[in-house]
Parts: sequence; structure tokens; C-alpha cells
Amino acid sequence: MPTRIEKFSRTLRQRAADFAIELGDDDIERLCSYYELLLKWNPRLHLVAPCSPEEFAVRHILESLVLLPHLAQGARVADIGSGAGLPIIPCLIIRADLRATLIESSEKKVVFLREALRQVTSPDAARLLATRFEDVSAPPADIVTCRALDRFQQMLPEIINWSPPSSTLLLFGGPSLRKEIEDLLPSAQAELIPQSERRFLIIARRTEA
Repeated sequence: MPTRIEKFSRTLRQRAADFAIELGDDDIERLCSYYELLLKWNPRLHLVAPCSPEEFAVRHILESLVLLPHLAQGARVADIGSGAGLPIIPCLIIRADLRATLIESSEKKVVFLREALRQVTSPDAARLLATRFEDVSAPPADIVTCRALDRFQQMLPEIINWSPPSSTLLLFGGPSLRKEIEDLLPSAQAELIPQSERRFLIIARRTEA
């Protein structure tokens, strides 16, 4: 009987091509370490809703990695509401050139994020801010991303205004969030996430705000 980690690893290998992603053995090993750590902490912290290893591999890991084609070499990323580390930790695992600032207001989740970053990324890859994004100035960043945030739609104008000038926003959402972003930033573009009918990666330039 395959273990959860074996099922997770197998799904990454089988489904990565569906997302136009190439994963080497080392990549998969590090992603497995991250998943194993999350399994250990999730019962206490409720970082993500319970799901099968196969669903976690596709819905959480591979969907997070759709950011990669939009991240230039050496890109600086600000990740709002990092929670379980999605989408940014999988991206840091695959791309050692990236630098990120993770912003998370939950102290319990910050403890997990600190441990996850220590175990699966290099020491200089990321810094962690234990605060609400609106309570701090935006760090120098080329990219601002957010995958899940309480009252995401209502907070959208604040996220846009908070983001550094000339930065690019990469936001995950459904049709209603897509429409809200397009109303605020008319040249925004939406890419349908592979294997999904209603989830999008929405790309928008901050210079319009």
C-alpha cells in the first residue's frame, strides 16, 4: 500500500506535464519534504483543508507553480497572506534564484512558515513578516502575489494601492474576483488554471492604479 508521500510524489510526476512544468528528482524530493512537514503541522494549525495526497499535489503544489513562467530570473516577490506557504514556498523550492517576503498575520502559521523555510529553502531565499500587509510598507518587490486572504475581494483595492509602483500582481481567484480586478485594472489578463474551469491566475500591472 503506497504511503501518502509516495502517492503525492507519484502524482507530481504524472501530472506536472499537464501544467507545462518540469520537475527533477531533487525538486520532487524537496516538495515531498514540504508536504511531509505540512502533514505534521496541519492537524494542529488547520493550514489547509484536509485532502488526498493526489489533490494536494495538483490543487496546491502544481497550481502554485503556474506562477513560475511569470517570474523573471532573480525576481523579488511579496506574498500576502502566506498561510501554509502557498503559492510561494513551492516556487522557492523549484527556483533558487527567487527572493521572497512572506507576510502572514497568524502567529501560529508564522511558526510553521519559519520552520518550512528553514527546512526546504536556502537561508537567504526569504524573509518572514508576522503582520497584516496593510500594517507595513510594501517591501521592494517586482511581483505581488496572493492566493487566499480573508475578505479577498473587499481587500483588493488595498492590495493594489499597497503594491510597489510598476510591480506586477499575480492573483489567484474565481470569476467574481477576476471581474473585480478587471474593473480596477482594465488591462488585466486572466489565465485559466490547467485542469480547472473556474479558477484563474490574474495578471495585472500596478502602474494603472
